[in-house]
Amino acid sequence: MRVIADLHIHSKYSRATSKRMNIDEIARFARIKGLNLVGTGDFTHPKWCKELSEELTKVSETNLYRLAKAPDSPVHFMITVEVSTIFTFESAVKKVHHVILTPSLETAVQISERLARYGDLSIDGRPTLDMSAPQLVEEVMEVSDKNVVIPAHVWTPWFSLFGAFSGFDRIEDCYQDMTKYIPALETGLSSDPPMNWRLSALDKFALVSNSDCHSSWPWRIGREANVFEFERLTYDEVIDSIRKKDTRRFKFTIETDPAYGKYHWTGHRNCNVSLSPQEAIKFGNRCPVCRRKLTKGVEQRVEELADRPAGFTSKGTIGYLHLLPLSEIISTVLGTSYPGTQKVWSVYNALISRFDDEYTVLIDAPMQEMSKIIDPRISEAIVRVREGKARVMPGYDGVYGRLILFEASREEKPLEKVNQRNITDFM
Repeated sequence: MRVIADLHIHSKYSRATSKRMNIDEIARFARIKGLNLVGTGDFTHPKWCKELSEELTKVSETNLYRLAKAPDSPVHFMITVEVSTIFTFESAVKKVHHVILTPSLETAVQISERLARYGDLSIDGRPTLDMSAPQLVEEVMEVSDKNVVIPAHVWTPWFSLFGAFSGFDRIEDCYQDMTKYIPALETGLSSDPPMNWRLSALDKFALVSNSDCHSSWPWRIGREANVFEFERLTYDEVIDSIRKKDTRRFKFTIETDPAYGKYHWTGHRNCNVSLSPQEAIKFGNRCPVCRRKLTKGVEQRVEELADRPAGFTSKGTIGYLHLLPLSEIISTVLGTSYPGTQKVWSVYNALISRFDDEYTVLIDAPMQEMSKIIDPRISEAIVRVREGKARVMPGYDGVYGRLILFEASREEKPLEKVNQRNITDFM
């Protein structure tokens, strides 16, 4: 069976998260998206943990869960959380986020009891802990060797393993003697496998992709995911395939084009300045408008640490597929700035009614069949994204990238004016 999994999400108890992120809404939109495995997120939060224990039931001998009121639902849940550790390393403050996977609500409670010594777990679904990364891994693994710790969105400028502002240059500096328990790295929205393959030191780690979503809308949940092939879906199968980088079971990751991420290029949002790594270096990493320090993008940060050239292909690794949320593709063709308009939903729902879920549309639906029920331009756009023919104007300093589906000569409704500036404006 094909399993599409998004293992890093948040609940309504996390800051800046939709209040509708309850278990019913998560399950509802996970099914529409085409996910059959999703993380619960936030298990350390006492109220969310209580809701999970009341609303989920364990699927026999799988260490996964389903909705208690819908035991035949195709959507399974894995018990997960993201935590933030803040600590000092070599006189510098380090801020790193981590995703924790655990096989049961019982082990989740045990983990929470240990972590409660390092911070108030009731403040935020993603708690901030006064402990080092090695301490975190040690505490989690002492509860159960089935637990997993994965560095979250490893290249994001803030709060990540390799972050430009508070991260490390080497994974071993971050996790020290606990590095042996780290099986994988999360690419995050602003990087993809080819970018990570440029660092030979990362070859031994699997690369996973998750949405880190703060709402259940289908352009958020599952926007990045992991695709597995199992005879039977269990927690152990998922974890073992990740730990072993088993390409027979762990088939590929679904990635947004990294240029679409909010921190792909270096830039300064307040001045609408976006620069490639080479351009940023020419300006001394200072904004050419206000002369303040630029927010260093993921591409530039990778360039600093890479020991392989761009375009290097790592052999025997898990594959990847660049996709973008269906709602985003539809809204771009229709010329709307928000994917949640009724106009977009009308097209979206027509496709879901015909093909059952979003990932089937994005990955498998034939263009000819889609064109029977929707505007053929939208069908063509979906296939162009699938085939890697779409282009993205890179995101920068908290601004998402902009999708360009067709060349300017095509009759496509224009999006709102973009004032983003690049190096040619200052030369």
